[in-house]
Amino acid sequence: MTTPWPDLRTPERTWVLAWASWDCGSTGLTAIVVTFVFSVYLTGSVGEGAPGGATPASWLGRALTIAGLTIALAAPVIGVWVEAPQRRRTALAVLTALAVLLTCAMSLIRANPSYLWAGLALLAGTAACGDLASVPYNAMLRQLSTPQTSGRISGFGWASGYVGSVLLLLVVYLGFISGTGASRGLLHVPVRDGLNVRAAMLMAAAWLAVFALPLLLTAHRLPVLDEVSHPASGILGGYRKLWHEITAEWRRDRNLVYFLLASAVFRDGLAGVFTFGAVLGVNVYGLSQADVLIFGVMASVVAALGAVLGGLVDDRLGSKRVIVASLGAIIALGLTLMTLSGARAFWVCGLLLCLFIGPSQSSARTLLLRMARDGKEGVAFGLYTMTGRAVSFLAPWLFSVFVDVCGAVRAGMAGLCLVLGLGLLAMLGVRAPRESGAPGRVAG
Repeated sequence: MTTPWPDLRTPERTWVLAWASWDCGSTGLTAIVVTFVFSVYLTGSVGEGAPGGATPASWLGRALTIAGLTIALAAPVIGVWVEAPQRRRTALAVLTALAVLLTCAMSLIRANPSYLWAGLALLAGTAACGDLASVPYNAMLRQLSTPQTSGRISGFGWASGYVGSVLLLLVVYLGFISGTGASRGLLHVPVRDGLNVRAAMLMAAAWLAVFALPLLLTAHRLPVLDEVSHPASGILGGYRKLWHEITAEWRRDRNLVYFLLASAVFRDGLAGVFTFGAVLGVNVYGLSQADVLIFGVMASVVAALGAVLGGLVDDRLGSKRVIVASLGAIIALGLTLMTLSGARAFWVCGLLLCLFIGPSQSSARTLLLRMARDGKEGVAFGLYTMTGRAVSFLAPWLFSVFVDVCGAVRAGMAGLCLVLGLGLLAMLGVRAPRESGAPGRVAG
């Protein structure tokens, strides 16, 4: 027997805003720490002249690999533990607090090679906490949405994350990074010993803490849809229960397992587009470093708009149709971009491509929620995070293979399109629910 989702009436809209606020803080933190600022600081100012055969960039890759393995191992167990809605707030609060504390500790990392290993450990820990926190966070979506509104709410949350990354990036760049000379930014923070970047990390930690508080303070009031008792278990007990859940789901309906695998492939392709977009822009289409930063801001804004519009279409036409159409458009635009040259072509095709990235990511989350059995969304999102990490090597590997074989950086886009194409083909075989939010009822 399934439990119906609650009606989303006017008083509960504040919960939606609180939920989206957490995504705004978390995505902004990830953009600053993992992508644009602290990782660059580690591989440049801190790691320059570090002893050892491997380069700082190589050590960064190894640190993120360890973080990915940690996420892949821990996410399913956390998913089992937060199967009980009452535990989701606790798990989210602990993981968010750890991310804030680790980011604060980054302010201690000086521009000295002796601090490289500590900095890598802090970055890997922050990345792991952020991804693991998404498990209880995503599971809360069912508590604050209905089958008719889950698409638009998921899209709104995803868009909030994009907006958060843009705003924090602008705050950090203008306040701490921009300019030249002995002090940087509008705050005139000295660059000596990396002080401006270290101060920016305190800003990023405060950003997450402030935007996470609304959800952490109100999550205990979210409706509890599953009244069944879920006794807590240890790590080994969690893995045993996880295996039981996987085998039971495989016997009940293998369709969810197929979707987890298909989404893992195309989500890795989408991540690859963002990861290597700047590389292609600079090395192939002639963008400057400043242009790349501006493009990143514009791309996030366009992706946020796409996520909102995609969520509205999702609730009307269904998640699978949004995902398939978005992936098809991204592949077509990517292949078109390969045939063109110049900065203008990159701007036009790149921004159009970003318009479809938001909907595909948001609708993947919504479709999983609609396919999962009521009360099992925690386990489902734990597996969702794990499978995503399990194939996270695919897009980077094929990107490098195509570049090496063809002898041109431009060819790397073909590798990314191949990953997206494989994910699209796999998605065509996934049976989606006939009606929004009707778990277990699928169309052939």
